[in-house]
Amino acid sequence: MNLSTPIEEIPRVGPQYQKRLKKLGLKTIRDLFFHFPHRYEDFSNLIPIAKAQAGGPFCFQGEILDAKNIYTFRKRMVLTQATLGDETGRLKVIWFNQPYLINTFKKGDYVCLAGKITKKNGSEYLSNPAYEKIPKDFRFNTELTHTGRLIPVYPETEGLSSKWLRFIVKPLLLKLREKLQDPLPEKIRKKFNFLPFQKAIWQIHFPDSLKLAEEAKKRFAFEELFTLSIFILKERLRLNREKAIPVPLNLELIKGFIKSLPFKLTDAQKKSAWQILKDLEKPKPMNRLLEGDVGSGKTVVAAMAALNVAKAGYQVAFMAPTEILAKQHFKTINELFKNFNLKIGLLTSKKKIRKEGTDILIGTHALLQPPTKSGGGVKFEKLALVIVDEQHRFGVEQRAKLITNDYKLTTAQKMIPHFLSMTATPIPRTLSLTIYGDLDLSIINELPKGRKKIITKIVQPKDKKETYEFIRQQVKEGRQVFVICPRIEPCTRAELGTGQALQQTLSWLEVKAVKDEYQKLSKEIFPDLKIGMLHGKMKTEEKEKTMRDFKAKIIDILVSTSVVEVGVDIPNATVMMIEGSEKFGLAQLHQFRGRVGRSDLQSFCFLFTDAPGIVTNRRLRALMVCEDGFELAEKDLAIRGPGDFSGTRQWGVPDLLMDSLKDIFLVQETRQSAKEILEEDPQLKKYPLLKKRLEEFKEGIHLE
Repeated sequence: MNLSTPIEEIPRVGPQYQKRLKKLGLKTIRDLFFHFPHRYEDFSNLIPIAKAQAGGPFCFQGEILDAKNIYTFRKRMVLTQATLGDETGRLKVIWFNQPYLINTFKKGDYVCLAGKITKKNGSEYLSNPAYEKIPKDFRFNTELTHTGRLIPVYPETEGLSSKWLRFIVKPLLLKLREKLQDPLPEKIRKKFNFLPFQKAIWQIHFPDSLKLAEEAKKRFAFEELFTLSIFILKERLRLNREKAIPVPLNLELIKGFIKSLPFKLTDAQKKSAWQILKDLEKPKPMNRLLEGDVGSGKTVVAAMAALNVAKAGYQVAFMAPTEILAKQHFKTINELFKNFNLKIGLLTSKKKIRKEGTDILIGTHALLQPPTKSGGGVKFEKLALVIVDEQHRFGVEQRAKLITNDYKLTTAQKMIPHFLSMTATPIPRTLSLTIYGDLDLSIINELPKGRKKIITKIVQPKDKKETYEFIRQQVKEGRQVFVICPRIEPCTRAELGTGQALQQTLSWLEVKAVKDEYQKLSKEIFPDLKIGMLHGKMKTEEKEKTMRDFKAKIIDILVSTSVVEVGVDIPNATVMMIEGSEKFGLAQLHQFRGRVGRSDLQSFCFLFTDAPGIVTNRRLRALMVCEDGFELAEKDLAIRGPGDFSGTRQWGVPDLLMDSLKDIFLVQETRQSAKEILEEDPQLKKYPLLKKRLEEFKEGIHLE
């Protein structure tokens, strides 16, 4: 056996457990070893029974003197009751609703038990303790696994307990630990005084002290970040070796375009446009991320780049994550370029408008369709620039598909188009240094002049009626309203599973759904107003009609899911009402809020919540006092953690790495160390173990 051994070949891991392990993403022994504990129970306090007192946790070692199951009809549960004895006394032990334990403990068995002492009705008992059988002549030491030491508690899933994981991981570690080799270069290890790999992997699972567990965690957090940094930097080096078409800056053209605009560009827009246009002049592919807060005017900046490329005789692909947004971009770009004689096409799964011979082709994932012999799909002859809106919504593989296809360009040389991605979700600095480290950043941190601050309020259940009356008044004054819900349809118990999974997601049963909210608002709250509904399960034609009606002011209130999170532009909408606001991250709530306040009218954002928790209030209050998306992104990262930020749980990045991204100093240190190693040895020939680790890392990660 080695680290690559699949879990199917591990002794004592049957088909049911294989399925459960895979649910946690654990497919090999390496995955098991790197499924680190998220906390530890301290069961190291061994005392004689005579010193037992309420509290704990305590650890006891002794002999089972008797054991029986007791059925309590009033509470409808089974109590497994035993008596533990040592040379100092006796102790009552009770396990709740675990009747099978009667077959585990027999009179005369020697055990180690760990848990808390409960005092009730004048008597004391050890409640629901962890247990471990031991030989009669056993002397207390660190060879114990489930008691008598610091005990690892792992992220679990239904039917897969920490005890079972300890039972499997410990013998594997004992067998393979000495064979494990350290992928970190020795000079890096010495520089930061890290524990050796073999010691660290043992101490993170079965630590001798919390200090050693923390040292091991720090070492592996660094290793994961270091590997990610190497991966990102190597991608950048690879891209720098590629060729792209240099597109000269046509200054007179750009000046003419700016003059044609009905508004004045902000300084931040001008700076970002200049950075992009200068990048396009280089013979290597631009790889730039344009970050801008909601409504900051990123599309106009991207349009300048597209105009410059198209008028130089090349093609532009402009990709958006949804059909609604693609069509909106199509309309916006057509309006911006109405005086510039360009052929602009639209391609979605349902609609194709002027695809052949286009200068700028706007579309959804449909742009990724490869050319077919029958003439289907998409084939660019002179593609020089790819623009992707909300780029974190597309996988890296999809992005690569667009920018590395073997296009036959006029230079008769294989080249890679320039790449510009845009996002209205401001990315915290730590994430931009790591996950987006292969991208150059342009930031638009100004909003157009004349915009009023959006008034944001948290609405508790008792204040709903008053808020509804305010919304009615806004509609009477000719304004429109967005209502956002977390789900399309109500959540059912069948969706939630059982056991621990049920406990984690039970709150979703109470979450507001679009269909229910639509019925309630249209029949009970606002029967006299025109209510519309929008969600992802509707047919394209239905969605388009709903949006047209909303824009035409036929609909007063639009009840929707997060499908309106990006790109939807309704200047007359002045109210954003968000049901179940605690279910969304700060960055996403800020996106919703940005759908209003897009004119000189005063706008409002109401955060409806039924969850008065401390963390919920902390997050929602941050939104009330802060209107800067970049500052909110940092707060979101600090409060929720990077694993939940922008859906990064889907990246396949280990939890430990995700957690370490909060530490900007650690991120900077690892990035600098990765740079030094690659400058010294770009192909990692001197570091074969690191090279191998990088290959494994690339297989497991998918930055989406």
